[in-house]
Amino acid sequence: MAGDAELRRTVISARDLVKTYGDFNAVDGISFDVPAGESFGLLGPNGAGKSTTMRMIGGVTQRTSGRLDIMGLDPESQGPEVRAHLGVVPQQDNLDEELRVRDNLIVYGRYFGLPRAYLMRRADELLAFAQLEDKAKARVDSLSGGMKRRLTIARSLINDPKILLLDEPTTGLDPQARHVLWDRLFRLKEQGVTLVLTTHYMDEAEQLCDRLIVVDKGKIMAEGSPAALIREHSSREVLEVRFGTDRNAAVAPRLDGAGDRIEVLPDRVLVYTEDGEGSLEQIRARGLHPITSLVRRASLEDVFLRLTGRSLVE
Repeated sequence: MAGDAELRRTVISARDLVKTYGDFNAVDGISFDVPAGESFGLLGPNGAGKSTTMRMIGGVTQRTSGRLDIMGLDPESQGPEVRAHLGVVPQQDNLDEELRVRDNLIVYGRYFGLPRAYLMRRADELLAFAQLEDKAKARVDSLSGGMKRRLTIARSLINDPKILLLDEPTTGLDPQARHVLWDRLFRLKEQGVTLVLTTHYMDEAEQLCDRLIVVDKGKIMAEGSPAALIREHSSREVLEVRFGTDRNAAVAPRLDGAGDRIEVLPDRVLVYTEDGEGSLEQIRARGLHPITSLVRRASLEDVFLRLTGRSLVE
């Protein structure tokens, strides 16, 4: 585990970062810092600029303007030195399907110039970490989606990176596989690895991120811990009521005062409130009887709806 001084050190610093494709600003002047040992998230809908930012950090996409510092290095002019400290988990698994599981790790490690004796030992450690020991001699194309994702993460750790970049790490995985992957990432964080991840899953961001930025259309809409963002931009609870798709908008004005704020979605009405059950009682006392009702705690999805007026997943 890294010491306190190490954990406080900034390992990623971006200032006024811009990436332009023609007339389109994919990343439009964002600034943020990531201290060592933090799990930092970029949350937003598809096309928000998350993956572009990750590619600039990894030195595979050149920035249009702004400053980017990775462990005191510029990823454009010092790309190889930066990548020596990085582990990268791309959106899509790019494993060698023809090689066996263990060989994927060893062959990848050779690209870093690591000695074979070290790689043999490191591969065994990473297979244990990824819970893939019994698949060491299996062909990659025989693995499940969750196993392939764990192998991709294991491979990204072959060079013992200080920073791990994860682009949509659990997209397409079933709930059980997602939770196994979350557990592996928690363990890395406990070892002092800095995690930087993009996601459009709100529950994933709440589970994994110490701090995050909400990005939309290339700009930062909000920054903070998940709990702080929910406190700042939402209420303690949310009451979801459905009166029928053709009635929700018509009934919504009659809900005024039942909570702090009302939001009408196509399929339901959201009542932001400190007491969901109390708000529901008020609504029923007005002679309104929703077809369905649900009281839940506020989430990052509610934050995003407040900031952008649309859902994170489209």
